Amino acid sequence: MKPDSKTKVLSRLALLAAALIWGGSFVVLKNALDGMPVFYIFSIRFLLGAAILAAVFFRRMKNINKKAILGSIPIGVCLFLAYATQTYGLIGTTPGINAFLTDVYCVLTPFLYWIFAKRRPDRFNIISSVICVVGIGLVSLDGSPTLNRGEILTLVCSVFFGLHLVFIDIFGRDCDPVVMTVLQFLVAGALSTPCAIILEQPPVITASALLQLGYLVVLATCGALLLQNVGQKYTPASQSAVLLSLESVTGVLFSVLFYGERPQAPTFIGFALIFIAITISETKLEFLRKKRSAETKAKE
Repeated sequence: MKPDSKTKVLSRLALLAAALIWGGSFVVLKNALDGMPVFYIFSIRFLLGAAILAAVFFRRMKNINKKAILGSIPIGVCLFLAYATQTYGLIGTTPGINAFLTDVYCVLTPFLYWIFAKRRPDRFNIISSVICVVGIGLVSLDGSPTLNRGEILTLVCSVFFGLHLVFIDIFGRDCDPVVMTVLQFLVAGALSTPCAIILEQPPVITASALLQLGYLVVLATCGALLLQNVGQKYTPASQSAVLLSLESVTGVLFSVLFYGERPQAPTFIGFALIFIAITISETKLEFLRKKRSAETKAKE
């Protein structure tokens, strides 16, 4: 059954809300790092997130099987490494730059698929990668001949986020997506917890830290995931990709409003180029081809 117009509008609003929540999470996480160690944040975020999702979708937990458990291991490891490098990168750069460089995974993923699944990138992937490299240069170099440590780590995190998507497709294709999400959170939490105990001092949990953790666990981990799943069910993939990629745009917006980031003109141009590259890579400019086809038919 095709969705009605109201459902279409609500599904797109759900995807936009997910992008807004994830965009805000960059600033929230940046502030949380001032009072809490990195791996303690991960441990709480992933384990609580898994517990909440398992409680909400408890009936689907019966779908756990050996294939899902084994497949969740490489997926969860990549998720852990992606968040670790992203967060340590965030320590050395601004939330806005961290948000945009993280989203480079959208451009990298087709090339990672080529390596692991033998799916050759198309011309849109190649064009978008060239545009993206120019955008990264404008965003990151900022007059300097080298990338700083935070920007390098953020780019590394985009590779792990790309691998995360590839491994979900390879190892989780025939598994319940909710089950796979819970299991990968458990794997990431299981890796984070010993790192926190061995490498970090226990944090002092303040009221501010509880609010920040609440945002990261309830909204950015569980709520946004649910909004994405609902929104994508009734929205074409090409449109979903564009709406979700607004995460990086909202990340810059929140960074300007609440963190005091003041990007220069070349940085804004770089942001625009990265967004264009993501749009080309994810949509293959399908919306333009449809419009041109409709105009041609109207003339006939």
